[in-house]
Amino acid sequence: MQIASGSSSLGEPKAASSAPGLRPFVFALFFVFGGITSLNDVLIPKLKSLFSLNYAEAMLVQFAFFLAYFLVSAPAGALIQRIGYLRAAVLGLMTMTLGCLLFIPACAYGLYAAFLVALFVLASGITIVQVVVNPLICVLGAPETAHSRLNFAQAFNSLGTTLFPYLGALLILRPLADGAPAASAAEGAFNPAEAAMMSHTYLALALFLLLVAAVVWLQRNRLTENHESGSGLSGALTLLRRPRLALGALGIFVYVGAEVAIGSMLVSYLMQADTMALTAETAGKRVALYWGGALFGRFAGAELLRRFSPPQVLTVAALGAMGLLLLSGFGTGALSGAALISVGLFNSVMFPTIFSLASEGLGDRAPGGSGLICMAIVGGAIVPVIAGAVADVSTLRAALLVPFLCYGGIAAYGRFCNVRPVGAD
Repeated sequence: MQIASGSSSLGEPKAASSAPGLRPFVFALFFVFGGITSLNDVLIPKLKSLFSLNYAEAMLVQFAFFLAYFLVSAPAGALIQRIGYLRAAVLGLMTMTLGCLLFIPACAYGLYAAFLVALFVLASGITIVQVVVNPLICVLGAPETAHSRLNFAQAFNSLGTTLFPYLGALLILRPLADGAPAASAAEGAFNPAEAAMMSHTYLALALFLLLVAAVVWLQRNRLTENHESGSGLSGALTLLRRPRLALGALGIFVYVGAEVAIGSMLVSYLMQADTMALTAETAGKRVALYWGGALFGRFAGAELLRRFSPPQVLTVAALGAMGLLLLSGFGTGALSGAALISVGLFNSVMFPTIFSLASEGLGDRAPGGSGLICMAIVGGAIVPVIAGAVADVSTLRAALLVPFLCYGGIAAYGRFCNVRPVGAD
């Protein structure tokens, strides 16, 4: 698929007057899917309490959610080639709406499996939207500023991930903190009263998503696109012969896995007596600081990427995250908690920088490449479960070793891209 116009390494766009005007709508989509994804961090301790789950079982929330990226991303890339960016975004938003609505029967019947199904459907819609917006924001402007522009767009994603956990803690975790009537964890009985606010929250999100879908639908003809059937999944898989893309997909796998694992453990980590001894609601609100660091970092990263090479910025960010994990794991008290929260600052530039580095030189195969890269977001399903299993057999502090190793892989990818220029594949 090509967007009618001039040239870009990510999709051959034309500098049409309509293209820049689409950026606010794309920024809004980054905000929406980022915010809803981050709600999982407050949903996990809630479901862990309601169903008396261990850490590994609770991490199935992330497994169900991020499994959708592996299964849906490649078909989403083909879908974009067939119907176009904005129509695919609307389909993704409607799928997200259905996922939110499925929380209502899940809360009514009190089945953990039903929550996992709802999360999978919700994530399937988010996957479609994400496969749309990452290459789209890259082509809506000059190719030489694609790295910076994607980082700036991801800042709106971080704005959503900063605001939503705070609101989610108020709406979803408050009954835990306030001691609302509930069966004890030992009894393992699901309490519908505690689940009611969850149901209301996701119903409100469904209505909001319907409104966003309507607005995007009105913009569907703003791009002139040539829709081609493409070469399908088998054709897209041939892109993995490019080491830059293949290793970039692996980088996305470990990055998302590390980021999600930390976010998923953060509430429980901050509640520990030897860290900050916070209540569930207060710890949930602190999750907003973790994602808020990414918000600040992405605005700063957009400027840094104009001054320094993307591989260098990526390497330094990964090493910084590793240092903070060491400080948190071997420290105690407020310092330990603050260090883990601060990892979010270094996370900020990683996803957009890895994505744009891996996508360079794809031309009109950008949608297929985006689908493959987004498949690697399945790391958010696998790495947190591994971290949870480590926490179950050892401690939450020991589980920090898992994201530490992930960031080591990202630093190596940054080094690889620094010494191997585009076109060397």
